[in-house]
Formats: sequence, C-alpha cells, structure tokens
Amino acid sequence: MTGHGNALRPDTDTADLLGARVTLVDPAGLLAAAAAGPVELLAGAAFPTPVRRVRFTVRTETRDGRAVHRFDACLRAGLPSTAVGLLALGLGGPAGLLLAHRLAAGDPVAGRVVAGVGRVATEASRRLGLRPSGTPPAEPPRDAAGAAALHAAEALGLHPRIEHEATSGGRTATVRGVVSSADVTPAHLRAMVAVVLQAVRELAGDTPEPRVLAGRAYTVGRRPEAVATPPVAAAVTLDQVGGLDEVVARFREIAVSFRHPQVMARWGARRPQGILMYGPPGTGKTMLARALANEIGADFREIRTPEILDKYLGGSERNIKQIFREARGYRRPTVMLFDEFDSIISYAGAGGDAASQAVNAVAGIFKQEMNTLIEANPDVIVVATTNFPQRVDASLTRSGRFDVKLAIPLPDETGRAEIITKMVRELIDRHERPGFRMFADDVDPGGLAALTPGLSGADIREVLRRVQLAKAMREASEGAPAGPISQDDLREAVAGLRRG
Repeated sequence: MTGHGNALRPDTDTADLLGARVTLVDPAGLLAAAAAGPVELLAGAAFPTPVRRVRFTVRTETRDGRAVHRFDACLRAGLPSTAVGLLALGLGGPAGLLLAHRLAAGDPVAGRVVAGVGRVATEASRRLGLRPSGTPPAEPPRDAAGAAALHAAEALGLHPRIEHEATSGGRTATVRGVVSSADVTPAHLRAMVAVVLQAVRELAGDTPEPRVLAGRAYTVGRRPEAVATPPVAAAVTLDQVGGLDEVVARFREIAVSFRHPQVMARWGARRPQGILMYGPPGTGKTMLARALANEIGADFREIRTPEILDKYLGGSERNIKQIFREARGYRRPTVMLFDEFDSIISYAGAGGDAASQAVNAVAGIFKQEMNTLIEANPDVIVVATTNFPQRVDASLTRSGRFDVKLAIPLPDETGRAEIITKMVRELIDRHERPGFRMFADDVDPGGLAALTPGLSGADIREVLRRVQLAKAMREASEGAPAGPISQDDLREAVAGLRRG
C-alpha cells in the first residue's frame, strides 16, 4: 500500500493472542481518544460459554499530578448446571468451576469427589487444591501462555491485576492496568487485550492448553458491522470537521462550560448566550452547529424560516414568542439553530413603510426574547448562521445576545486536504468490507486539494457523491465490479463540477 493509502486508512496491528486472532484498528487513535472520555474496546464481541459479557474500556485520569491511561474490564460468566450444586456445597471459586467442567466431561475422579457429599470440601481441597470454606476463592492456575500474557504486561509497566469473585448466578472477573500517558503505546493496548483474554479463559474454565479461544477472531477499535450506521448528519462530530481548527477549538471550550455547570455557578460565570456564524455557502455552518450539539450532548432544534415568517400581520412575532417560550421550558441542554438568519431577521432599517415596520417588529421581539432566555434557561444556546452578515442589524448580534461571532471562510489548500482526508476516511469506515475496496491506493488528498481552489466542503462532498454514483451505475449496468475509485476518477469529477 502506498503512503497515500496509509494516510486514508487507519493503521492495523494483528497478532495471535492466547489462541485468538486479534486485530487492533488505529490503536494510536484509540489511545488518543481516551483523553476525551472512556473508549469502549471489544464492543459486540462474542465469547465462549459460559462467559456472557465483557466490558473493556480505556480512559485517562490524573494520579499524583500526572496523566495516566487506565484500562478496566469487567467480565461476567454463568455456570454449568453441575456448578450450581457445587456452589450449594460450598465449592465455589475457579477450582469449583474446573470441577464442574470435569464432571460435565465425565471425569471419574471428579464424580467420586462429589459422591461423598459429607467429605466433599476436604476431598476437593486435597484433589483440586480448593481452600477451606469461607476463605477467598483461589486464583486459578495459569499455564505458560497465561503466565506469559501477564508477564508481558508487567514488563511494560502496566502492573495488571485479575481478580475473581463468586456470585449466586455465576462468577465475575475484573481486570485492571495503569500506565503513564506519556509512555503509553499500542503495545500496551495489545498487552491488556491479552490479559483480558486470559481472564476469559479462566472464567471459561480453560484447560492448561488454550483451547476455548482457538479459531476465534476479535477486532478492537472498529464499529461492529452488525450495528447500523447512523446518518452522517445526525452523527457528525467536531472530529469530522476539517480546515477550521480555531472554530473547533472555540466550540470545544463552549462544550466544556456546559459539562461543568457547578464550576460555572461557583464563579458566577455566564456561558455564551448565542453564536453567530457567517461566511460563504457550503462552508459547513449547519454541520458545525450539529457537531456542537453532539459535543455538548445536547438536543438539536433547527428553526426553519417557514416556522417563523407569516404573511398575516403579527403572525411572525407570535411564532418567535412561541419558539422561545418552548425553549425556556427545555429540560435538557439544547442547541437552537436559526439557519439563514438574514432571511428571518433582515436589516431593521429606518424606512417608514409597512414592510420596514414589520421587519422592525420581528427584530424587536427577537431581541426581547434573547435578552430573557439566558436567565430563564442557561442550558439553551442559540446558534444563527448567515451568508450575508451585512443584512443583519448590528443591535441583534451585539454581545449579550450573540457573544461569539465566527467567520467560516472557504477552506485553503491545507484545509481542503484535511476535509478530503476526513470525508474519504468516513466513506471507507462506513462502506468498505472484506472483499470490497472503495478507494484505490493512488488517491492523494493533497494532490486533489491543489486542483480544487475555491471549492467549499459541500462542493467536495458533491465531487465524492458523483464518483460514487458513477461507479455504482457502471457496476449495475455492466454486472461486473467497477473497481475502486482512483485519483483520475476524482480529477474528472472535479472538472465536471466546474463545468456545471
């Protein structure tokens, strides 16, 4: 694969761990994402019976003044029917689980142990190494493979721990490991996956040879294919925004203020009431508003022009009042988007005609409602977008109403390359599957960016849409695979877009 291909597809690391084939997808990206919150690993994976559930996460936290990456796993397992009786006899713990599996396999020694009910605890302790009743369950014996997994994690400074606990319905195991964030690498992630798989083996009552995981495959860091992919518009995040680093950084600051209301209240600090974004069409203003809502964890409410403007006198004012009345009652953080703001609130001029007076009335009501919203419901933030900021009265957009004003320009060449890279990666993640490759290795975002001066993010997405459609139509009409999208295909689509 060429360098361009590596730039568009995340790195993968595949290894055989305890009999299972494990693939780490973009391990460096997973570790970096942990700074923003817990990252779920092994989501949707299937494990051998009786293991029922494995929740494995990595997150960052501060310990003794330094950042660390903390790996945590909680594993739950049921018991074979024979094991339920053993629990009633006080034969819990990993060794009791091993005895249950031997019983199920028809082991005559295990059968003789259980036959003498009165002697079961003593006999099991002698034959299987069980501790007396009432003591903590013994750690299961580990073979060379399991010991090697723990030793490898220890050598990397993770200090791994596996702890078992018996419950009435089965057993649980917890796995922990911590390493300095300054030192963490994909090798640490791979080592902790191996430790978690060792815990799976122990819960499954694995024999000294790693049989239960043999032939199984696990992918860490990729969305399970069985999960439906949400629409791009609904799932957009700030990480998907390219070429607007300063805007993204400002939105992340706003999101922090929403996530820490107690700190804001202690200082009497008021988060921004409103955000005005302005710039040419197609630069991603609406997408940014949606991304902000997702970053905050807020609901998204888009106010469209027909919901406000009314041909009857006084109707538009009533509509604005109703919209803000509802906003004051929202019980969850909400981003309210007034798209194409200039078409709703035009410049409030000094004309004396009926049209000017109507415009002034609408603008005046909007000002009043914005003035009272922050006191009534500080969890609502108003976002307005416009392609023509000069058409909006400055009194509407002053600080205290719209505290943040952001210009969203057309992307430069570096920004276009970033946008192309992120859009192509998104398509690869959503559509590529084993046996189907969507983009060829010669696709070069930097080279394509040089060919697209003056294009917006929306224009670039249209270029990709046209190429996707052309490939799909060719395959549908010819009945044969059309081949992946190449750099030449993209160049032709750009030229076609410019021609109209």
